[in-house]
Amino acid sequence: MAELILIWTEPALHDLDAIADYITLDDPQAARGLVQRVFRHVQELVVQPDSGSRPPEMRQSRYRQIVEAPCRVFYRYDGERVFVLYVMRGEMRFRKSRLIKRDRDNRNA
Repeated sequence: MAELILIWTEPALHDLDAIADYITLDDPQAARGLVQRVFRHVQELVVQPDSGSRPPEMRQSRYRQIVEAPCRVFYRYDGERVFVLYVMRGEMRFRKSRLIKRDRDNRNA
């Protein structure tokens, strides 16, 4: 399999930045470490895009997730590109509509 192109959407980067900002209030080093772990884990998707699981809330969808605690990273791939669409803290309530809207907005951009 050829290596895929990885695309971080602006909203997903903003999500990760907001999570890191919150953690920085108590532990800046932990925030930096989390961001590095998330980027490393997501980078692995370019060679193994099926490594993520289907979100339990959306088992019959095209979306997948990887977990790098405390984050859930949602993405989809189209055979050539991996789109990182949404990053959230695991304890937050997942909203399918937010993920779907971001994917739709990304396609229209």
